[in-house]
Amino acid sequence: MTPFTAALLRPDASPPDDISKATRNRFDIYRNNVAVSLTGALEAAFPTVRTLVGDEFFKAMAGIFLRGHLPQDPRLALYGGELPAFLDSFPPAKDLPYLPDIARLEQALRESYHAADARPIQPARLTDLTEDELLGTCLVLAPASRTIRSNWPIHGIYKAQTDKSLRPKMRAETVLITRSKYDPVMTVVDPANVGLLEAIADQQTLGASLSSHPGADLTSVLGLLLGQGTIIDLHRKANP
Repeated sequence: MTPFTAALLRPDASPPDDISKATRNRFDIYRNNVAVSLTGALEAAFPTVRTLVGDEFFKAMAGIFLRGHLPQDPRLALYGGELPAFLDSFPPAKDLPYLPDIARLEQALRESYHAADARPIQPARLTDLTEDELLGTCLVLAPASRTIRSNWPIHGIYKAQTDKSLRPKMRAETVLITRSKYDPVMTVVDPANVGLLEAIADQQTLGASLSSHPGADLTSVLGLLLGQGTIIDLHRKANP
């Protein structure tokens, strides 16, 4: 990190020595604008996290975060991907143990929104397969699909911030994020089907995926993926 960058990220630091006295006030203004812009980007990216902790806490947290996490992409809308991991070890947030996973959910929604478009397959490509062909098939899921597993009711907590009548039950939830058109859609996955869904996403054959998760409902998972327009291609392998 250059002296200029280090000073830019620390509000209490003196301007770099190579900046003339005449331009030091301008540097202070620029430093403030950088912090405000990055904080605003985090607020836009993680609105539910902000709601849960409050504006004052969020701004203070953002000020600490941005000093150690410079933008890695010129697109400011993508800034803050490291925030979920940051929250894992951020002591002031320890009383909200679900906060890092809420941040992961919001980050996944953002990634899904910005992911490449993809055309879903026609359902007949699956339904026309014989049983043996189906079990030897790997599914390719759309780039916008994401699966977030949590020990907390992340979907319920997320929804409750805009619908105060909701009362999330304290239980683990896994959320499938898909985007067949413009905006991402969240679906809570049946706990019995989570492992099967993750195996399918890893492009294991359907037969191998089902063998390692015999209690799962393959029909239900395929119906979910087809219904959300998430399957974009098939690859067939010999059934082991």
